[in-house]
Amino acid sequence: MKQTILFLLLVTCIHLNAQTTYEIKKDIGYYPENISQNDAYLKSQCTIDVYYPKNKKNFATVIWFHGGGLTGGNKEIPKQLMENGFAIIGVGYRLSPKVKAIACIEDAAAVTSWVFNHIAEYGGDQNAIFLSGHSAGAYLSLMITMDKKYLSKYNIDANKIAGVISLSSQTITHFTIREERGIKGTQPIIDEYAPLYHVRKDVPPIILITGDAEKEMLGRYEENAYLYRMLLLNKASAVKLYKMDGYDHGNMPLASYPLMINEIARLQKEMKK
Repeated sequence: MKQTILFLLLVTCIHLNAQTTYEIKKDIGYYPENISQNDAYLKSQCTIDVYYPKNKKNFATVIWFHGGGLTGGNKEIPKQLMENGFAIIGVGYRLSPKVKAIACIEDAAAVTSWVFNHIAEYGGDQNAIFLSGHSAGAYLSLMITMDKKYLSKYNIDANKIAGVISLSSQTITHFTIREERGIKGTQPIIDEYAPLYHVRKDVPPIILITGDAEKEMLGRYEENAYLYRMLLLNKASAVKLYKMDGYDHGNMPLASYPLMINEIARLQKEMKK
C-alpha cells in the first residue's frame, strides 16, 4: 500500500513538473521607434502585454482587442482564456476623440503585423494567429480581416489570419465613426468602415458570437446574422454564427469564452489535416 501511495505521489509530481508554465511581458511598443518617438499619445497607448506558454513551441496566439466603443477601455488579457495552451496578446490602441476612430483600425493592423513578425521569437506559430475581442475590439478584428488594405500596408495577406472569433461586433459602420460625422446611433450605414461592406468568398474562418437578440445593444445580433448570411451567399465556407440566449451585451463574453477556446482547438486541428 505504501509503495502504491509513493508511486502515485511520484507520478503526480512528474505531471505537475511537466505542466505548461506561462510568462507575461508587459508594455511592449508595437510601432517602430521612428514613428512613436514624436507622438507621445501613440507611444503611451500603443503597447501590448504578451502572455505566452514559456516551455512550449509552435503554440497558437490570440490577439485580443478590448471593447469600449473606440472611446474607452484598456488593454486586457481575459483570465478565462489563460492557461489554455495558447498565447494572448492584450492590445492597447488610441481612442476617439483624441484621434479619429480610423486610427483605431490602423493600430489594430500595426499590432497584428508586429505579432506576425515577432511571435516566433516567443515560440509561437506564425500560421496560428487568431484575432478576437469584445464589441469594439471585435469590430477591429473584423475590419482588418475583411478589408485587406490595412494589413497589405505591412505586406501581410489578411487571409493568413488563422481565424477571427468575434464577440458582439458591429458589422455595420461603427457608431463612433458615425458620431464623428454627426450621425445618430440608430441610423445604420454600411460603407468602407463596415465589415459588411467587404464581404468576399476567400475570408479566413470567422466565428460570430452575440448575446441574446432581445438583450443586446440595438440590433447587434441582427447585424451579425446579416454578415453571416452575406458571407454564405458569397460562398465563404468557414463561417459560424452563435447566439447566447439570456446574455446581454456586457456579460455575453462569459458565456462565449468556453466556445471560443473550443473553436480555436477545432480550427487548429483542421489546419493540421
